[in-house]
Amino acid sequence: MKIGIYPGSFDPITFGHLDIIIRASKLVDQLVIGVLKNISKKTVFTVEERVELVSRVLKDNNLNSNIRVESFDGLLVDFAKEMNASFIVRGLRAITDFDYELQLAQTNHKMAQDIDTIFFTTRLEYSYLSSSTVREIASFGGDIEQFVPESIVKTVYDKYNAIRSV
Repeated sequence: MKIGIYPGSFDPITFGHLDIIIRASKLVDQLVIGVLKNISKKTVFTVEERVELVSRVLKDNNLNSNIRVESFDGLLVDFAKEMNASFIVRGLRAITDFDYELQLAQTNHKMAQDIDTIFFTTRLEYSYLSSSTVREIASFGGDIEQFVPESIVKTVYDKYNAIRSV
């Protein structure tokens, strides 16, 4: 069975993430969305909330057949080995992403020679899009409907309303 891992923070999941998930899922028997629990990265949503958001988006887009969502911490290559993955999926928006992602891919390959990295370039309409952009717009109450799936828009706004009321 051919298994791929698509890791990320998904804080929150965007249309850019969803596009890569759809495209990558066509290449594998199973795609594992690895939601990273990274203590050095400050996220708005907890890892449990991010897993739920990704799962909801997959369900709403009828993408449950060969995709599953798992949280992980630690080294990506260790998680990939645990999932019996043969490759890691990464998205590239711009040349600046490539420099960083290439270094990660080479380091991961050095630690686990049997796990390769496959790069997907984002579609042009998502080349500017990032979770951090969505978070900034949402934090000011701006319109995020063109950036994230409809099923999570209210949840993102609710989260920021809760943060503002504290």
